[in-house]
Amino acid sequence: MGLVTEPRAMTEPRASASGRENFPVLDQRVHGKPLVYLDNAATTQKPQMVLDAMNQFYQVDNSNIHRGVHELSERSTRHYEEARVKIQRFINAADWREIIFVRGATEGINLVAYTYGRRHVQAGDEIVISAMEHHSNIVPWQILCEEKQAILRIAPINQRGELLLDEFEKLLGPRTKLVSVVHVSNALGTINPVAEIARMAHRHGAPVFIDGAQAVAHMKVDVQALDCDFYALSGHKMFGPTGIGVLYGKAALLNKMPPYQGGGDMISSVTFAKTTYNDLPYKFEAGTPNIAGTIGLGAAVDYINEIGLDRIQAYEHELLAYGTAQLERIPGLRLIGTAREKASVLSFVLEGVHPHDVGTILDREGVAVRTGHHCAQPVLEWFGVPATTRASLAFYNTRQDIDALVAGIYKVKEIFGCGAGSQPARDSQSRQEVSS
Repeated sequence: MGLVTEPRAMTEPRASASGRENFPVLDQRVHGKPLVYLDNAATTQKPQMVLDAMNQFYQVDNSNIHRGVHELSERSTRHYEEARVKIQRFINAADWREIIFVRGATEGINLVAYTYGRRHVQAGDEIVISAMEHHSNIVPWQILCEEKQAILRIAPINQRGELLLDEFEKLLGPRTKLVSVVHVSNALGTINPVAEIARMAHRHGAPVFIDGAQAVAHMKVDVQALDCDFYALSGHKMFGPTGIGVLYGKAALLNKMPPYQGGGDMISSVTFAKTTYNDLPYKFEAGTPNIAGTIGLGAAVDYINEIGLDRIQAYEHELLAYGTAQLERIPGLRLIGTAREKASVLSFVLEGVHPHDVGTILDREGVAVRTGHHCAQPVLEWFGVPATTRASLAFYNTRQDIDALVAGIYKVKEIFGCGAGSQPARDSQSRQEVSS
């Protein structure tokens, strides 16, 4: 298809600052207080660049993709497929055909469970996951094991929330048909050694699925270096739109997998006698996709690349260290998840106060956190808590945001009579940003 080549008008990111000023939603007050947004593990905010890209599509280019011969369809198709190539380069996939657009990491996991899993897992076979998985990386495998009469094996963790690799390796054997682990735990922040896990699994001939939803916005991901067989991510956790995500898979495996859904665009030809399926990646992309969301995801990748993941990771590491030190000084507060290799999650319980009450009072102070089991009930049960309060960081957060969180926690302690103690003095560098 001969696509037009004139450049799109788009807001450029400003790489000289943390980017906070590029996120319109952050410039507001909640209950009369400046918004402090610390719920990034649930969803990240969207920079103006992403909003502009999606508005551009709907206002100027809106048309369905791939099958149209008119100008708008050709433009939409080009921008959609450009986003695929951006993602390919972002995670260093070997080929753009290995990038499948899905609704999010959850759908990516289900796609593999229902296609690769159903074809390769039989009665008595085993699937290995870890004790720190999100429900999305537990339930699809439970359904598959129940259907096939297979066995779900759980790799244990230690008191810090780290995977016990020796115990993990003991679970692997000739009956292991798949290993599926999270790259970064949404409940604990633990960064798993997924490259080493892949090497272990491959020695037993088992493919490896990595749930990367919490990783891709915080660190560089190279799927070829990791040598994982599948990797899933969600756009809304990396400053992109909701309802769009990516499943990466090695082409050799994807080519052998049956389609996940039937319908338009996943076919080469259809007769009442027989249907032949399209090539990768379209075999797995039935129906009209989330075109605007895909284009928005491409813009989010551009934005992250403009700032630089090395800078983001270094800054968030410093911010996490500052936040950890500040929270550890609060009497009666217990951090849940203290792995030595950890991303920007501060999950905690406060003695004598339910996490929902903590979150409610923090909200009145303008501080947005997440409370509950974070769709990771098994790991919280392992730590002996039904729920936590979780503050999760992004590069647009500052030390001042951490200070506001700490002040809010002391407010909670005062209201519940937990003994307010003495609040630490605020760090003079609390407004430090990623540019510094």
